[in-house]
Amino acid sequence: MFTIRLIETPEEMSLVEEMQRIVWPDSETDVVPLHMLITAVHNGGLVLGAFSEDKMIGFVFGFPGLDTTPDGPRPKHCSHMMGIHPDHRDGGVGFALKRAQWQMVRHQGLDHVTWTYDPLLSRNAYLNIAKLGAVCVTYRRSEYGDMRDGLNAGLPSDRFQVDWWIRSQRVNRRLSKRLRRPLDLAHYLAAETTILNPSEIGQDGLPRPPAEFQLGEIKNVHAEQEQQPLVLVEIPADFLRLKAANPALALEWRLHTRYLFEALFERGYLVTDFVHLPGTYARSFYVLSYGEAKV
Repeated sequence: MFTIRLIETPEEMSLVEEMQRIVWPDSETDVVPLHMLITAVHNGGLVLGAFSEDKMIGFVFGFPGLDTTPDGPRPKHCSHMMGIHPDHRDGGVGFALKRAQWQMVRHQGLDHVTWTYDPLLSRNAYLNIAKLGAVCVTYRRSEYGDMRDGLNAGLPSDRFQVDWWIRSQRVNRRLSKRLRRPLDLAHYLAAETTILNPSEIGQDGLPRPPAEFQLGEIKNVHAEQEQQPLVLVEIPADFLRLKAANPALALEWRLHTRYLFEALFERGYLVTDFVHLPGTYARSFYVLSYGEAKV
C-alpha cells in the first residue's frame, strides 16, 4: 500500500532529488535541484510524492506553461518529470500519481497537460496512452540533445510530446472508478488493421525492423480514396533490454520509428491507443487513428 501527497517543504524536496538519482543514475547534472522545485511549487507548480511507510517510492513534477494557438498563448500544465523507484514499478504507483495530478490541475482551472517520453519504452507508452488516455501527434527529434544518464546515453533523445485533455470524455473514462475494458491485439487484427512494420526475430532472439521497409509501403494508407481509419506500428516490447544487448540495433529502431511516426503524423494520423501481446516473444504496438480530434 502507498499514499499520495503534495510535496512542499525543503526536507521533502531533498527526497525528490535523491529519487531522481536512483531513477536516472550516472548524471548529476540532470537532477532538478531542490531550489528549482521549491520555486516552481511557490508559483503554481506541483510536486506529488508516493510514499510507502513514509519512504518515498515515486514522484511527479510539473509547472505552468503556455500553448501557442492561432488565438494567442493559452495556459497549460507542463508535466516535466515522473520517477518510480525500480522496486515499485508495475505496481500502480505511476497511474496513482498521474491521477492525483489530474485532480489538482483540474482544480487549477486548466484543461490541457503535456509531457514528453521516449516512444520506444513500452511500459511508459502503455501508461500514458492506454491507461491515461493521452494522445500524440508531435514527434520531437533529439529533444534533450545528448543525454548522459544511464537510461538514455548513446541514442538520440527523440521524444513523443503527448496531449492530455483532462476534461475530455476519453480521459474521464480511463480515470473513472469503473474499469475500461481495453482492446487487445486480437480486436484490431479481427478488424483487419494493418501492421505497417511487423518485426522480424533475429538469431539472437531480438526483434528487428522489417528489412525491406520503405515509405512506399504505406502510401496506400494515405491515399485520398484509401485512408485506413486505423493502423498499427510495432516497437520492441523491451527496448532497454534490447539496447543493452545490441546498441546498434537500438539505433536502427530509433531511426526506423522516427521515420515512420513523422510520416504518419504528417499525413493526419495520431496515436490513440497502445496494445501489448505477452509471451516468449512479447510484442508491443501503437494504434494510430486517422483524423481523430481530441475525444
